[in-house]
Amino acid sequence: MPLDPKELYTIPAGVQTRWASPENARGEKGAGGATNGGRKGQSNVPLKAGESRVLAEAAGTSGMLRRIWITISKRDPAMLRSLRIDIYWDGAAKPAVSAPLGDFFGTGLGQMVKFQSAFFSNPEARSFNCCLPMPFRRGMKAVLTNEGSVDEGSLYYDVDYTIGDVHGPDALYLHAHWRRESPTTFQKDFEFLPKVRGRGRFLGVNVGVIADKKLSFESWWGEGECKIWIDGDTDLPTLCGTGTEDYIGTAWGQGQYDHLYQGCHLADHAKMHFCFYRYHVPDPVWFHRDIRVAMQQIGCWDPKAKPLFHYAGKPIPKAATGMPPLDFSAQGGLGDYGLFERQDDWSSCAYVYLDRPENDLPALAPVAARVAGLA
Repeated sequence: MPLDPKELYTIPAGVQTRWASPENARGEKGAGGATNGGRKGQSNVPLKAGESRVLAEAAGTSGMLRRIWITISKRDPAMLRSLRIDIYWDGAAKPAVSAPLGDFFGTGLGQMVKFQSAFFSNPEARSFNCCLPMPFRRGMKAVLTNEGSVDEGSLYYDVDYTIGDVHGPDALYLHAHWRRESPTTFQKDFEFLPKVRGRGRFLGVNVGVIADKKLSFESWWGEGECKIWIDGDTDLPTLCGTGTEDYIGTAWGQGQYDHLYQGCHLADHAKMHFCFYRYHVPDPVWFHRDIRVAMQQIGCWDPKAKPLFHYAGKPIPKAATGMPPLDFSAQGGLGDYGLFERQDDWSSCAYVYLDRPENDLPALAPVAARVAGLA
């Protein structure tokens, strides 16, 4: 993350540090670790099915949520998608951040893998770390809810924040929005971020893809271009990329890697499961009225995949509006390579800084839709 070195050796006037954890759930001064005479009496708490827990809360003060660390005992896909994190700013009734636990922390498809990015990390595939700066002006509340049918026996967490920070009128609130389409629709872009109104910055997205092997075998699924409509764009966007793997800084397919602002930390080519991320830090995406972000659903056949399509006799739409299905037979005249429209399972968690504590985005999908089909 960009850091002014001066921040390391100066103290902003009036700012105080607080930690919220099971040992001091409200981050109260002089109240940490009181259980069991101060000898590590309550390092974790259960979170039963249907139960919510306030992880941290501050009222009547400005501040900055600076770091969240969480680990749990049940780290399977169902639990990672059933646990829901909501963060509220300035007493708002609607959460600005609302996402499954795993996806918010960059762990897509409920798969625990080691990775490190500028904002999220999972050092040994056993924990969740977030260091996104999250300013607030009048208060904040972070809540974790178990919307599944299985109890979580051991929830450990630290929410580290400061109070008394002074924020100017240009300080924005963090929002996070999760979506899934299983399957996506032919010739319809998957929206990372449906249209949201306001002024702000699109920070980026982490994505999970389960390619449909029954429909498209092991052909390449990532030819779609990322498109961003900003400030009144209608049919065509102002910002348009060149391909899915290009969007995250690699090329000619996706292997496993994790960098500061871009990565593919899960690339299971046997199962055709992929998790990847892109954060727009060196290349900020600002908007002043509204924004919408999407990825095209386009794939590519190659000499290996072409015969499979032919023998299966499946009607595959060509990647062009109004075109008839592709003919993979010997009489079809198709080359060894070409583009076609796809349907796969896509999910994403998008992050955006906005000039208001609430947004007009859809509510988080029910838990059944979040966990369906995850192994």
